[in-house]
Amino acid sequence: MNYTGLFEQIKKKRSFLCVGLDSDIAKIPSHLLEAEDPVFEFNKAIIEATAEVTVAYKPNIAFYESRGVKGWESLEKTVQYIRQQYPEIFTIADAKRGDIGNTSQMYAKAFLNTLNFDAITVAPYMGEDSVIPFLQYPDKWVILLALTSNKGAFDFQFREEKGVKLYEEVLRKSQEWGDKQNMMYVVGATKAEMLEGIRAIVPDHFLLVPGVGAQGGSLEEVARHGMNAYCGLIVNSSRGIIFADKTEQFAVRAGEEARKLQKEMEILLKEKGILK
Repeated sequence: MNYTGLFEQIKKKRSFLCVGLDSDIAKIPSHLLEAEDPVFEFNKAIIEATAEVTVAYKPNIAFYESRGVKGWESLEKTVQYIRQQYPEIFTIADAKRGDIGNTSQMYAKAFLNTLNFDAITVAPYMGEDSVIPFLQYPDKWVILLALTSNKGAFDFQFREEKGVKLYEEVLRKSQEWGDKQNMMYVVGATKAEMLEGIRAIVPDHFLLVPGVGAQGGSLEEVARHGMNAYCGLIVNSSRGIIFADKTEQFAVRAGEEARKLQKEMEILLKEKGILK
């Protein structure tokens, strides 16, 4: 999916919501554990309940890798299901990969070719040759970790030299590798007040913003500081949607929570003049 296609989906669905499929088998409703593939059945129900208002799904790969072969099977079936039933929805492998060039080539092949995700999150701290292999696939995206929402972000990302913070240098340097058509950045919602400074460096790029909901980030603050003329935001909510309920009504509740966020997003898009 290209930049224009993603923006068109945002306008069509009146939403910039990403649902994080952090599908921990220890937290899914117990009645699903009797199924042949409980995680896939859980994901499928969540997707069915939220697809109408969702522009992206983001499986966190750790929750699948941790289960070995069964986890990878659940992941593959989930991505295939989205592709078959909702091909317009953007898919993000939240894998946070990044290694020396030939290893990154294999990671890129695994997620952008074999599993056929639209995008993958990548750690930038090994530099250009660890990122470039992910940028070789047409209409696929790299989402670089820039400013994350965890408290450990202050250990390194805010380190400063000659008045420039490390995350700011990541934003500037990485623009030599890709552009707004194939590169996004992760910026945590709990750092929303810093989005204006980030927009001064990357005014047109899409930003993937986790941390809204369970982590305490404010959607309104994110939009105020980070939205551009093309929206430029994909805001993720995981636990606040997928684990809103643990009964047999879990999918209904997930749909309700997703629609609440979509309604807020629609108002924010109207205020920006993107929607009428």
